[in-house]
Amino acid sequence: MEATVVKNAGSHFLLSHLPLWDPFPAVLRGKVRLERSVATNPVAVGDRVTYEMPDQVGHDGGAGGAGRHSRLDRESPAVITGVLPRSNYVIRRSTNLSRQSHVIAANLDRAVLVVTLYFPEIKLPFLDRLLVTCEVYGVRPVIVLNKIDLYREEAPEQIQAFCDIYRGAGYTVLECSALTGEGIDALRSICSEGTSLLSGESGVGKSSVIRALDPTLEPKIGNISIAHLQGKHTTSLYEMYPLSGGGFIIDTPGLRGFGLVDLEKEEISKYFPEMLRVADSCRFIPCTHTHEPGCAVKKALDEGLISPERYNSYLGMLEEDKKFR
Repeated sequence: MEATVVKNAGSHFLLSHLPLWDPFPAVLRGKVRLERSVATNPVAVGDRVTYEMPDQVGHDGGAGGAGRHSRLDRESPAVITGVLPRSNYVIRRSTNLSRQSHVIAANLDRAVLVVTLYFPEIKLPFLDRLLVTCEVYGVRPVIVLNKIDLYREEAPEQIQAFCDIYRGAGYTVLECSALTGEGIDALRSICSEGTSLLSGESGVGKSSVIRALDPTLEPKIGNISIAHLQGKHTTSLYEMYPLSGGGFIIDTPGLRGFGLVDLEKEEISKYFPEMLRVADSCRFIPCTHTHEPGCAVKKALDEGLISPERYNSYLGMLEEDKKFR
């Protein structure tokens, strides 16, 4: 039978027959680990998996299998036997600078990238690596500038500059406040269909955004699998929640580093939309957009069509290739 991974707690998982929300525990068959050993986690939240029950009594064998064992003894977890092909995913290089990588989530309709101007101070190169990864793996990003209530009066120019940079590059930017509710209705509408990944650096307020989207989620956190997660650190959990207004959202631990995976230096500029729009006009192809004469990207930079902040992030990805991958 098939189900979707809705929680990853290391060696233990929760599965559900989406769009039906009926979480039940599962463990991973050893050979799946070996077959999918490229990443540190062979199974990620959002993955569609095949599974078996230790005791098949009670299955009626009907088509689809959804909800066929809601009455089975949940003390005996299902066994994940395989991972179905992913439509897309978000992946990062492990922060210890090894060659290992980690799949954050899979089969996404969008990635909601939460940032703040201050507290913590935004790191544009970090955000740009997230955006490039979304572009590479076919995940539509939405940028949420959270805690906007703190900056509206104190830093209006910085707000405008940030929005100009990323809206000018072609991204959706929502100005939000989980505290006051500003922008939350717009974000809720975006997340009401399909599956959304919520990601960002530690301290940007992801949990507060989730509670603002659906206040009923707060008391449910940790309740559905407490018996199977003893000894696990909740900060390491990757978990999906159903939103009362529709759709599903995946919460992730705060990120402190983000390295690019499976991307050659020559390809990086293709995943900056504002560079891609003009790159075909470069005199030399391929062009690194660094020193070549007749470079259309550098011309667009000089004309203000490409922001220097984004261009500097691009240069950083070229120069810091060994460090971040």
